[in-house]
Amino acid sequence: MNTNNLLKVFTMFSFLFSLFNVNAQDWANLKRYQDENTAITVSVKDENRVVFMGNSITQQWKENRPEFFSKNPYICRGISGQTTTQMLVRFRQDVIALQPNVVVILAGTNDIAGNTGPSTLEMIADNLASMAEIANANGIQVVLCSVLPAFDYPWRKGLEPNLKIPKLNEMIKNYCNKKGIIYLDYFTPMANEGNGMKTELTTDGVHCSIEGYKVMEPLVQAAIEIALKKKPKK
Repeated sequence: MNTNNLLKVFTMFSFLFSLFNVNAQDWANLKRYQDENTAITVSVKDENRVVFMGNSITQQWKENRPEFFSKNPYICRGISGQTTTQMLVRFRQDVIALQPNVVVILAGTNDIAGNTGPSTLEMIADNLASMAEIANANGIQVVLCSVLPAFDYPWRKGLEPNLKIPKLNEMIKNYCNKKGIIYLDYFTPMANEGNGMKTELTTDGVHCSIEGYKVMEPLVQAAIEIALKKKPKK
């Protein structure tokens, strides 16, 4: 067999190998919480279980304020770096299957940062709406959060999140008003005059300090209480 034919065979083998091993890529990080999900028992009606779906801001919430989750029936399902597209892929296994009464969705900033490629604000809003509608279709109340303020992204400069985030938040708010979903505004109490995060509330301009989480906690708990009173879970 000459060199050209060997190259063709190798190329075809590589292509077929990639097809059969696509699951190994786990783009949405479905394996991240699989074991923890399996260990969780079916929700008890009076437990008022709440799942927090999000990115590094949610993941670090439990890491930095573990007592907030351990003292409440709260389950953290944040994964660092994730966009709404990835969250939508894992939403059924990491939220619906856990049978919570409420889901708190905080997401969108990594989409603006382009972590999984370019995204328009409309694309982000659509993904958030899809998660909310899947939850509602399964009898789960939704708290849809504003994106937290950020003047710029340290890992990807010049994308003007200080201008885009307020526009996205207005889209989220309008959607919530239209659909009767609870909108939780973190942005207003956490933003400075330049639409960045107040210095004392952040570690790097994007992620929260302990003080930042202390601002967020009473706000989200008030929103959860409203959600729990709206109607019983199916």
